[in-house]
Amino acid sequence: MTTQKRLGILTSGGDCPGLNTVIRAVVSHATLTYGWQVVGIPYATRGLLEIKAVPLSLHGLDLRGIDPLLSMGGTILGSINKGDTLAHVDEIMAGYQALELDALIGIGGDGSLGILNQLQQKGNWQFIAIPKTIDNDVALTERVVGFDTAVNTVVDALNRLTFTAASHDRVMIVEVMGRTAGHLALHSGIAGGADVILIPEIPYTIKDTCQHLAELRDRWGRRFAIVVVAEGAHIPEDSANYASCEKLSCGIGQLIADELSNCSHDTIDIRASVLGHIQRGGIPSALDRLVATAFGKAAVDLIAGGKSGEMVAWQNGEVVAVPLEAVLAKSPSLVDPNNYLVETARSLGIYIGNFSK
Repeated sequence: MTTQKRLGILTSGGDCPGLNTVIRAVVSHATLTYGWQVVGIPYATRGLLEIKAVPLSLHGLDLRGIDPLLSMGGTILGSINKGDTLAHVDEIMAGYQALELDALIGIGGDGSLGILNQLQQKGNWQFIAIPKTIDNDVALTERVVGFDTAVNTVVDALNRLTFTAASHDRVMIVEVMGRTAGHLALHSGIAGGADVILIPEIPYTIKDTCQHLAELRDRWGRRFAIVVVAEGAHIPEDSANYASCEKLSCGIGQLIADELSNCSHDTIDIRASVLGHIQRGGIPSALDRLVATAFGKAAVDLIAGGKSGEMVAWQNGEVVAVPLEAVLAKSPSLVDPNNYLVETARSLGIYIGNFSK
């Protein structure tokens, strides 16, 4: 048993499934194992700025013994993913002290964790980070909270869209999240039976995409297709709208739909669907619950062991601790154009761009 602590926890950045599961694990382990008091900081650093905290207990949200946090999406603490946090450093430092926190656990993506890292260094806080993002682009970890559920959500959408595409002989363009990393598009595209997957890391052309769709029709008799495109996929240079879209904010899904409508002399029925924030919501999957629970438990143990400035990570099937500075010093984890999933997609006849080894 360690000395009694007052442990704070906050969620920062965009929400995703599994955040409440982390909170549940932290509260359970810190309370049952160490006898600590745990408080939630509402709306991330805004809560520190406004000196607000919410007591968290094992039975605070029980409904006749049912624990809703295990399966509840979003975050009960609220979150922010914008603002001028670093302009209020002194006030945030004062808020941390006023709340009498002994340590803090922060759940966030690389952007949020970068800001929290600067704050903990200036304030000399005991701080442990937990990675979450549906983009799966945090460095030095193979898994993050939220990614698996987002993949399942996209795959469910692809399952539904495939049937309507087949019924109407349509090409369905499905735009998913992923501004710089194509992990979500790649994983869900393979699992969801996509015919084309377009991601930021691999260049592609409208001409080759058209040729692939024509081959599906002429060689295999397929009169419909599913195209999954990450929102950050680059506009191909052979796009008729390349110049204008480089200057304007163009939705890549609709742009691809417009371009593919000119593929041949035949009329092609094309629809674009942007899944948007639906990818962030929903009940966390079993895998996300396991990862979230393991991360929460590990973070509490690191606090108990006197560790600080570290991030819990999933490596080789185990939860380990890595220096947060090392995570932030590396570039975001992007899709390697030569990795096994890209090769798997190509081996299945999926067009995934023109990258060559």
